Amino acid sequence: MSRFSAIAAGLLLCTSAAVHAETVPADSMLDYLNQHAGQYASLADTIWDKAEVGYQETESSALLQNTLKAEGFSITTGVANIPTAFVASYGKGGPVIGLLAEFDALPGISQSASPEREEVEGKHAGHACGHHLFGAGSTAAAVAIKRWLETNDIPGTVRLYGTPAEEGGSGKVYMVRAGLFDDVDAVLVWHPADRNAADPATSLANKSAKFRFHGQSSHAAVAPERGRSALDGVEAMNFMVNMMREHVPQESRIHYVITSGGSAPNVVPDFAEVFYYVRHPKAAELQKIWSRVMAAAEGAAQGTGTRMEAEVIHGNHSMLPNETLASAVHKRLEQVGGVHYSPAEQAFADKISPTLNLSEDLSGREQTVLPMEFIQGMGSTDVGDVSWQVPTVEMRAATWVPGTAPHSWQAIAAGGMSIGHKGMMVAAKTLALTAADLYQSPELLQAAEKEFEQRRGADFHYEALLGDREPPLDYRK
Repeated sequence: MSRFSAIAAGLLLCTSAAVHAETVPADSMLDYLNQHAGQYASLADTIWDKAEVGYQETESSALLQNTLKAEGFSITTGVANIPTAFVASYGKGGPVIGLLAEFDALPGISQSASPEREEVEGKHAGHACGHHLFGAGSTAAAVAIKRWLETNDIPGTVRLYGTPAEEGGSGKVYMVRAGLFDDVDAVLVWHPADRNAADPATSLANKSAKFRFHGQSSHAAVAPERGRSALDGVEAMNFMVNMMREHVPQESRIHYVITSGGSAPNVVPDFAEVFYYVRHPKAAELQKIWSRVMAAAEGAAQGTGTRMEAEVIHGNHSMLPNETLASAVHKRLEQVGGVHYSPAEQAFADKISPTLNLSEDLSGREQTVLPMEFIQGMGSTDVGDVSWQVPTVEMRAATWVPGTAPHSWQAIAAGGMSIGHKGMMVAAKTLALTAADLYQSPELLQAAEKEFEQRRGADFHYEALLGDREPPLDYRK
């Protein structure tokens, strides 16, 4: 019996409850979220201020867990061998609707909640992708859904997944691999952005590794012949991969940083490391490109007389679109509407807009909901792996000034003040209302499941791109 068939059978056994559920309005969710907007803004701000990076989000995770626990959710912590990952559940039986909550910050960038560039002294990370809003907004939606289920005695379960280390750590992949999504009927996701949209979007599959070269140190002037430079190994690899760019599909993306290259020019470095990302829309093509990158690394080691070892850090599948769910979310997003700035917020936006170097005037876009269209995104996310396990949809809400790029100081700035808070509540309301539709419409869930199975294909077999490695809990240390 399929996941949906089991749910449908349960609903048919309880016809009176199903009929009752169909008549239950969801306005109480909006009332709750309006009344408690300040509480969730404060929660987001606290996480914004802590700015904890991947797999080290101890306090941020605890804040979300404590909020949910106080609302009667049962919490399972440390899932998938990740200390900061958790699953919070409320309700009984199906349908099971999942929400995702991210909360990791990005290293190497900090900013105050100011429309001018203003780094925070002593702070070396920032929420440049808005995951503090992501986590707090999804928590707000989960609580609103829980209260609605409870008040109206509606069958079903709401489940919030606390998912660490989205930024290069693939936290959700380990949670998928552990089977934590196996009984879920649909997953509703949102992400901070500079617009309001609910598109059946896809993304790039992504795989990364740290390539470590080991050589032989020596005095670079007195006895260079005795040395074998690990940095030469890194540079030889980079040279070959850069030549390879001409001969890969044009939608591919390859980027790297040298994380260790030696300490002094007069010492032949005996250790060097380069960190690579490789992306492509299709996982199968990505794996082919990855094999060529591995061959370049091996050849570089052989040619420079060094030894190379590679540690895969993360791997994400592309997003599997679901137009059925996207249409349901879009309908509710249009009902909720966009963000309207106060005079103070407009003044903030007017100051930050010139720093974005825009080619067109995007002012006012935060107020609108963009038409639904298929999007081929060029980023990557571990939500992709979830989407190949369960019907999934991701919407965007305008938490940033229009034209703001993710991973920027401007995103941190707007995310740390009321512009970010307002966009977060647009997302929370939209997700909560969509969940109400799913609980009350077995037909909608069935249609989403049917599309999901068609897009995956009959012979699909899930395999994590990062293999069987354990979570890299120290990858940000």
